[in-house]
Amino acid sequence: MRFSLLPKENIFYQLLEQLAVKTEKSVKIFKELIESWRRDHPALEDLKDLEHDCDRIVHEIMVKLNKTFVTPIDREDIYHLTKKIDDVVDVVQALSERMVLFQVRDVKNELKEMTVVLEKAMGICVVVVSQIKNLKDSKQLFDLCIQIHTLENQGDRLFEKALGSLFLDGADPLEVIKWKEIYDFLERAIDTCEDIADIIWGIVVKYG
Repeated sequence: MRFSLLPKENIFYQLLEQLAVKTEKSVKIFKELIESWRRDHPALEDLKDLEHDCDRIVHEIMVKLNKTFVTPIDREDIYHLTKKIDDVVDVVQALSERMVLFQVRDVKNELKEMTVVLEKAMGICVVVVSQIKNLKDSKQLFDLCIQIHTLENQGDRLFEKALGSLFLDGADPLEVIKWKEIYDFLERAIDTCEDIADIIWGIVVKYG
C-alpha cells in the first residue's frame, strides 16, 4: 500500500462537506415525502439513490484515511464524523421504507413537526462541517453547536408529545407500536445531529 506523507486537508474537508450536503438533501426530500405522503411516492427512490451516493462518499473517505499517513485532524475524528453523518441518511432512508412496510396511510402532525426540527438541525450541521477548516473561529462554531443542542432538546419534547398522543382515545395497540417505532427512528436522527455537533466541538477544543 502506498502512503502519502503530506496531509491532504482539502480532500477530507471537501468529502465531509459533500457527505453532509447530500445528507441534508435526503432530509429535505423526506420532508417533502411526508408532506405529500403516498406509498408509491417517487421520493422513495430518490432517498435510496442518495443513500447509495453517501455510501460511495463514505467509502472514498475510508480509502483515503487508509492511504494518508498524516491527516489534517485526528483520523479517529474523521472516521466518527463520517459515520455519524452517514447514520442520519441511513436512518431517514430506513424510516421511509419502514413507513411503506407499515402501510402508513396518513402522516401524523407530530411526525411533521419532528421532521422540521431534523431539517433545521441537519442544515446547521452542514454549516458546521463546512467550517471545520476554520477552527480558529471557535466562537461561531460553538454558537452553531449550541443551536443544534437546542434543537435536539426541542426534538425530545416533540418526541414525548408524540408518544403521549398515541395513548389518547383508546388507540389501537398495533398502531401504537407502529408509530412508536416511527418516532424512535426520527428521534435517533435528531440525536445523531447532536452527536455531530459534539464531535466537531471536540475537534475545536483540540485544534482551535
